[in-house]
Amino acid sequence: MTAAAAPHDQPTRVRIGVLGCGNVGAAFVRLVGEQAKEIETRTGVHLEVTRIAVRNLSRDRGLDIDPSLFTNDAGDIVADPDIDLVVEVIGGIEPARELISDALTAGKPVVTGNKELLANVGVELFETADRAGVDLLFEAAVAGGIPIVRALRESLRGEPIRRVMGIVNGTTNYILTKMTDHGATYQSALTEAQQLGYAERDPTADVEGFDAGAKAAIMASIASGSKVVAGHVYHEGISHVSVADIEVARRLGYVVKLLAIIDLDAANGSVAVRVHPAMVPDHHPLASVRDSYNAVFVEGDAVGSLMFYGRGAGGNPTASAVLGDVIDAAVNLAKGTHGTLGSFGRAQIRPIDETTSEYLLGLEVVDEPGVLHAVTGVLAANGVSIRAAEQEGLGPEARLVFITHAAKESAIQTTVQGLRDLPSVRSVSGLLRVVG
Repeated sequence: MTAAAAPHDQPTRVRIGVLGCGNVGAAFVRLVGEQAKEIETRTGVHLEVTRIAVRNLSRDRGLDIDPSLFTNDAGDIVADPDIDLVVEVIGGIEPARELISDALTAGKPVVTGNKELLANVGVELFETADRAGVDLLFEAAVAGGIPIVRALRESLRGEPIRRVMGIVNGTTNYILTKMTDHGATYQSALTEAQQLGYAERDPTADVEGFDAGAKAAIMASIASGSKVVAGHVYHEGISHVSVADIEVARRLGYVVKLLAIIDLDAANGSVAVRVHPAMVPDHHPLASVRDSYNAVFVEGDAVGSLMFYGRGAGGNPTASAVLGDVIDAAVNLAKGTHGTLGSFGRAQIRPIDETTSEYLLGLEVVDEPGVLHAVTGVLAANGVSIRAAEQEGLGPEARLVFITHAAKESAIQTTVQGLRDLPSVRSVSGLLRVVG
């Protein structure tokens, strides 16, 4: 039976079904138990977890609750008329998509932290929620406990946003911090991150930018009001970043970070969404974000620059974001109302080739007369001008390092190919975009 508005002196009971009870799910259940009385005092809504779906019924979840609340049938929880609100923290696209869709269609608000799902079929689920007149909330899907989703969908809804740029993956930020502050190699920093539980045994989704790309797609959809999916996001990871690249960046006054960048062009309504390593000026707020912390920087016409900073992952911070959404959804359910993101238009995606940036370009070269002339000739032929240049080493260790003026990505890629074709260039050993 769906919860209804109650008299002022009588709390509305909202019964919650939780799908998944891993680190986030278990932390959420604990938070509800610890904070239910305070939440009731402040909102008039009494939250109660009454059923939990898990794959393995015999596993100890470390929760002091009635074992009879557990089931291995998630679909049964969704269909249960005694469940008022559903929390989905199982991850993946299926069966999460079907379970969420069924819950919404049945008139039950859903709170999810499923970035992969929302980055691929989020708009369809938002539309399902609107048709049913209930909430689909997802603060935990982007940057853990940082309230960036709520800021974009509510506080900044009327703001003409130009750019959203952030560190939204703690694993890669931890690795780059170790390489920057301690001179660790990529592989040794990754191994340490795995030992500490910051990186998975298979770290591909993190280190190649797919995790950050899913979060970027979600933020881009909200910021632009258009349907941006994971496939629209350009991905480039950090596995090719070397200690030498980081040292050059440091010497020139920059810090290397893996950034998710969303650029919105109000003139033509296009949006460019990309994830790649970038050199950030060492005075920029994002440059000081270290270890597994996340931060998102928002630039708007009226508000100027804002930064949101905090724990981007982990059971407790993410569960806190889930609980905040549950409270909002429960209060709306009691009042018979819901929030909406509105309609989403077709995204006009601006590809990476059409974006503009400054670039750091490193070349391993043969130390002989005429090399610099040949290299600068290739840059000039493609309309790429040099802002700064230096040479490192001599003989077989010779390396040329350039920072360009702003240039189109397409021109830089053509330049890189031309440089690789020069007999005097042994390799293009570094290509980093300069951002911020």
